[in-house]
Amino acid sequence: MENQKLTIVARILAKDEKRDLVKTELLKLIDVTRVEEGCINYDLHQDNENPNFFLFYENWKNKELWQKHMGNQHLADYLKATEGAVEEFIVHEMTNIE
Repeated sequence: MENQKLTIVARILAKDEKRDLVKTELLKLIDVTRVEEGCINYDLHQDNENPNFFLFYENWKNKELWQKHMGNQHLADYLKATEGAVEEFIVHEMTNIE
């Protein structure tokens, strides 16, 4: 299980008045994350009907490398920059069962 590919679905709901700030900060994460060890893909989406709702769809070589990513400075910087701007942040760790 330790070396099994990990899919992450991260759901972020920005406060209405903070949507642009949150989006800007999320976009900053993409290029720096995509070059991290173990990152297969790191794709940001914005809901077509609720522009305050963002979703990251990510695949990592394994959970250990994703956890390393979660400890990186750019994520700490994101959390600091968006403190109080996000209504909801939910992370789903998922495994492909196909």
